[in-house]
Amino acid sequence: MGSSLRLALLGGFRLLAGDDQINVSNGSERLLAFIGLGCRAVSRNLAAVTLWPDAPEHRAYASLRSALARLDATGRRMLHIGSTEVGLAPDTRVDLHEARALAERILDPAAACPDLDRRAIEVLSHGLLPGWYDDWVLGEAEQWHQQRLHALEALSARFVRAGRYADAVTAASVALHAEPLRESACAALVEAHLAEGNQAEALRQYQLYVRGLRDELSLSPTPRLRGLVAGLRPSQER
Repeated sequence: MGSSLRLALLGGFRLLAGDDQINVSNGSERLLAFIGLGCRAVSRNLAAVTLWPDAPEHRAYASLRSALARLDATGRRMLHIGSTEVGLAPDTRVDLHEARALAERILDPAAACPDLDRRAIEVLSHGLLPGWYDDWVLGEAEQWHQQRLHALEALSARFVRAGRYADAVTAASVALHAEPLRESACAALVEAHLAEGNQAEALRQYQLYVRGLRDELSLSPTPRLRGLVAGLRPSQER
């Protein structure tokens, strides 16, 4: 039995066989990424016209055949290649699908999730294929971006309830770093600081957020966020 196969799409493209990273051509890399984003096999026709949209149809098909031919034995093991369809082999793992399952579990209020630790923060810290601007990537990347931010905020709240304040601060900070003007991320970070008793840190983070919001968008924070720190500021600043 060969090494376990893993397709990594978060934080950049990587093809892994066990601990070894496998190099593939650009065309084969894009093909593997496209197939890896979905959960089902796609027709060769769809793969060709999606990956090479500006090429005539016959050239797109030729490019697809070339991308498949350039895969080494490991790359071909990752795929189920049929006469009309191409899909992932059953034993191929994709980090995006595992991360989405983690995010869904965190966001499910009925899920206890006692096993969550800092590794969950690491999984949720990376965007999908950064630097890739193909249309078939951008929609998926934005969907994952929103899902992971919501999950990081929910994860921070879970850590607060468990008394794991350092992890709560880290999770909220990652979300706020990804979207510095996202109020729900700022609120999660302020709440984590307050839960730990760090009023000065909570107020400092609030003030940094307010300054950025006003400078960038000429907006003010909502009453909900202001309410979190209302008791911490002099009356003239409220």
